[in-house]
Amino acid sequence: MDLPDPASVVRAEGPWTHREITANACRFHVVEAGEGPLVILLHGFPTFWWTWRHQLVTLADAGYRAVALDMRGYGGSDHTPHGYDPLTLAADVAGVVRTLGETEAVVVGQGWGGLVGWTVASRHPELVRGLVAVGMPHPVLLRNAFVGMPEQRRLARYALGFQRPFVPERQLTRDDAALVEEFLRRWSGSDWPDEETARVYRAAMLVPNTAHCSIEFHRWAVRSIPRRDGRAFQMSVADPVTMPVLQIHGVDDGAVLLATVDGSEAYAAAGYTRVELDGVGHFPHEEDPAAFDKVLLPWLDALAQD
Repeated sequence: MDLPDPASVVRAEGPWTHREITANACRFHVVEAGEGPLVILLHGFPTFWWTWRHQLVTLADAGYRAVALDMRGYGGSDHTPHGYDPLTLAADVAGVVRTLGETEAVVVGQGWGGLVGWTVASRHPELVRGLVAVGMPHPVLLRNAFVGMPEQRRLARYALGFQRPFVPERQLTRDDAALVEEFLRRWSGSDWPDEETARVYRAAMLVPNTAHCSIEFHRWAVRSIPRRDGRAFQMSVADPVTMPVLQIHGVDDGAVLLATVDGSEAYAAAGYTRVELDGVGHFPHEEDPAAFDKVLLPWLDALAQD
């Protein structure tokens, strides 16, 4: 397949500004649009900041300062040899908020970005005005689902395959990163992505070392389950977060079962709203941006008025 240049997709042009900032001893590529209260947008696997291209525009038009970042190990951000555990990734986000000169932000995270969002809200509550978790239950519930739900384990078999050394990186980049497109189609609940969107994500995975770093997220998540650091992480996020939470989940999510979200309200002490979107899967903000924004924007506006 004839893919675009990986560097060009990371720096895709649009009604936004590309910046590089330093936080938590790491350099981050961020994409910014609009002015107003800060909304930080965190992508999941196997995407990058571009997954939020629709929301960068709608949030800016609605009076918000929208900032989408490439997580550590993705896109234009540093591809460090270590640092892919949730606590470090949460510290990254907290550092980005501070470097942007803000005292607080609403954190919106999808997939693995949602897990990091829950962690930021738990470990850095002074910086989080509200949390929007997309396609991701609370970390304790995710672990419980992985251990106790056979169907969720079946959906996560790819992550078990990622535990092998070297081989997964080659599989992820083979045939112009064809596996990336396979994941996107398998996990969506619609006919998304179109061919052009798939080409962009495949190209982005070919940025040097991105495949390895993106897999490191999964390696920590699985290998830490029986380890002391994994248990310590679960304990560190066990208390309910102290800001309002909006949970958005696609009914047809092919990566994280809708049932895994059950009980998330117990981890939201300051208010919890759950919205299930029909006809979409793991990427509702891309599969149906209008429906997603119809949920997100009124919730943000209500939060700003509190």
